[in-house]
Amino acid sequence: MDPLGAPSQFVDVDSLPGWADAYEAKQLDSHQNPVEKAQLDVRSPFPYRKDINAKIILWKGNVALLNCTAIVNTSNESLTDKNPVSESIFMHAGPDLRDELQKLKGCRTGEAKLTKGFNLAARFIIHTVGPKYKSRYRTAAESSLYSCYRNVLQLAKEQAMCSVGFCVINSLKRCYPLEDATHIALRTVRRFLEIHGETLEKVVFAVSELEEATYQKLLPLYFPRSLEEEIQSLPYLPADIGNAEGEPVVPERQIRITEKPGVPDDASDEEGLEADLSFIGSHAFARMEGDVDKQRRLILQGQLSEAALQKQHQRNYNRWLCQARAEDLSDIASLKALYQTGVDNCGRTVMVVVGRNIPVTLIDMEKALLYFIHVMDHIAAKEYVLVYFHTLTNDYNQLDSNFLKKLYDVVDAKYKRNLKALYFVHPTFRLKVSAWFFTTFTVSGLKDKIHYVESLQQLFTAIPPEQIDLPPFVLEYDARENGPYYSSYPPSPDL
Repeated sequence: MDPLGAPSQFVDVDSLPGWADAYEAKQLDSHQNPVEKAQLDVRSPFPYRKDINAKIILWKGNVALLNCTAIVNTSNESLTDKNPVSESIFMHAGPDLRDELQKLKGCRTGEAKLTKGFNLAARFIIHTVGPKYKSRYRTAAESSLYSCYRNVLQLAKEQAMCSVGFCVINSLKRCYPLEDATHIALRTVRRFLEIHGETLEKVVFAVSELEEATYQKLLPLYFPRSLEEEIQSLPYLPADIGNAEGEPVVPERQIRITEKPGVPDDASDEEGLEADLSFIGSHAFARMEGDVDKQRRLILQGQLSEAALQKQHQRNYNRWLCQARAEDLSDIASLKALYQTGVDNCGRTVMVVVGRNIPVTLIDMEKALLYFIHVMDHIAAKEYVLVYFHTLTNDYNQLDSNFLKKLYDVVDAKYKRNLKALYFVHPTFRLKVSAWFFTTFTVSGLKDKIHYVESLQQLFTAIPPEQIDLPPFVLEYDARENGPYYSSYPPSPDL
């Protein structure tokens, strides 16, 4: 109530439900089972953090009515934009706000400037200018929008503010796609709270009815409210999740900035350059690398250094990963030819490949490669093992050596480094010969990791039976060939 006894139109942030509140109540009601230990080996780059979630509020309402330390106004370069957010802020703040804005002499795109809140419940208003979006200048727009959110948060930190109410900075007039902009907003706030979380108590995302659904959909990706939600959200993260501060990263445009431009690098200078980059900064521009076409030409001529070759390979892999995350791979997933199961005796993640479920002649093998990358990218970040069931495969299920070579060439170095064992279950003589040729003449460093397993009894000495989901036909075949020594073990219902 205000002093005259009329109900106040302003909303106190402390009275608003937090992002995790409704979810936690639902979890208690549903008595959901906790995540199994095996699943915890695969963590999101935005892991479940209860302390960070406690600071986040999603509220459908007018940002001008928030009673918090500062609210955000989205405007144009002259700070005179007439959009619904600005007009509401001007109306509630009163005429003094326009007078003060004239003293600021405008604001550049991506910057943030501070004024008093005047008649608002908020003590301050942080004004920022979002970019105009054009698809051909997407990279510049992403960087500018990131700067808007980052500069607002930095200003809040410098002024020791307790709470900030964000409007959706990308106004409709500036044509920024809502979902793309929301990814940038959420990850920038998330990364800031990871580093400077002690400086802010509350961050409110004030949205309209039109915007609420998008925020509800994307918030779990960056602010998962449980380990279950973290794991469920993982496949939906975009390819570009930014750097350590949430800033967009464009691998193809990374330019190396040396201390002495124009002077050829020698081998010793190249090592020192990596250390010197920390003094240049961590922004995308400071980490850009040179002419991609020139590097490809040098590769063909055999003149590119090993370090440059590795960077070129990483760029290629990033392109594959980006495509894998953008493409509909549900038809490949439905085959159930690749899936994660438990852990082996050393606690390493076990991935299963079912040879008979791969109809090589009927599916698009490039999509199969994309699906492998999509599933394995986070798995391969830690030590893992592969179990390949060759059981009852025929000519229609045999993976071509050219496909395997392409897969081996495409994947990131972590796949090869962290693969600790490859088990071939129920191998045939033909498979053993093919594997020998492949590991001897095509790829190196894989031969010592291969183990041929003639029976499930052998496999269970390395991987406990309760840690691996076995297709029913594999159990039946093994019982027929080696005796029903483990017939009580229940097969997986989905396979």
